[in-house]
Amino acid sequence: MIVDLPDTTVSKISRALVSVREEGGAVALGRVLTLIIITRLGAEEAVIEAANDASREHPMRVIVLMIGDGAQTDSCLNAQIRVGGDAGASEVVTLHVVGEAGRAPLESLVTGLLLPDAPVVVWWPDETPPVTAKTSIGRIAQRRITDAATKPDPTAWVAGLGASYAPGDTDLSWTRLTRWREQLAAILDQPPYEPVTAVTVRGAADSPSTALLASWLRLALDVPVDWAYLPAEEWPHGIKSVSLHRDSGDIVLERPSSDVAILTQPEQPSHDLAFPRRTLRECLAEELRRLDPDVLYGRVITEGWELLAPPGNAKAQDETRR
Repeated sequence: MIVDLPDTTVSKISRALVSVREEGGAVALGRVLTLIIITRLGAEEAVIEAANDASREHPMRVIVLMIGDGAQTDSCLNAQIRVGGDAGASEVVTLHVVGEAGRAPLESLVTGLLLPDAPVVVWWPDETPPVTAKTSIGRIAQRRITDAATKPDPTAWVAGLGASYAPGDTDLSWTRLTRWREQLAAILDQPPYEPVTAVTVRGAADSPSTALLASWLRLALDVPVDWAYLPAEEWPHGIKSVSLHRDSGDIVLERPSSDVAILTQPEQPSHDLAFPRRTLRECLAEELRRLDPDVLYGRVITEGWELLAPPGNAKAQDETRR
């Protein structure tokens, strides 16, 4: 069910939500959180679809906030409510703010629509303020989600994450590493239990996850990490390979294609592993599983990043370690 509310107010939207639930039999009692998505007009459908898919694991109210051009002479708030088959297991409220109305603090546009006594998560899928925790809407959220992969310069964005970090921040470039981190941790839990002496990480130039993986390995293993971006003609997207160097030989986890990885270990047959790139829905659903601060992520982008040398400069890391 879709209900359009042109030129409306927050109080009218709230009353319409109650009416829609009563008429359609939908209930809000099972909603576990409020997800606020701040995006631009025209880009909302892809993120709403991801949120709807994730809502099947995390029933929630989704508020999609789109701010129009503040120079427009007209000032109004246009809304739409989606429930039932048009909203997965969630309630979706889209708010398109036009003109002067968009200059008000963003939290004033959503406060009357938040679920009572439920956590608030804010997601900026594309355009993001420099310090999310200091924005009016970021201050009311338990978690704040950004995505370095959507930035014009993902490398620079990742490099600045530590400087703007506050507990509750996270980035989907970190979430995309979960499968890599799980596999590498499992490898090191198996014999022989030799120490890793150095690490090599390679990834595509458009992959901010490459830098975060290198930073995590530098922090976790306390060894030099040689990391670099590959040209697009050599590897187009995502992380290409990780090599763990030990005295008995190298452990190599490498993707020959975007959905398969080959694990090579000394004196063992190689293994083909299913390693598809994670979807937006998978990453969002994972982030919504935890509503407390991700302490490890905070350490990786601050402590780990400070220890990590620039791309292709493992020697400098070794000197820093000494």
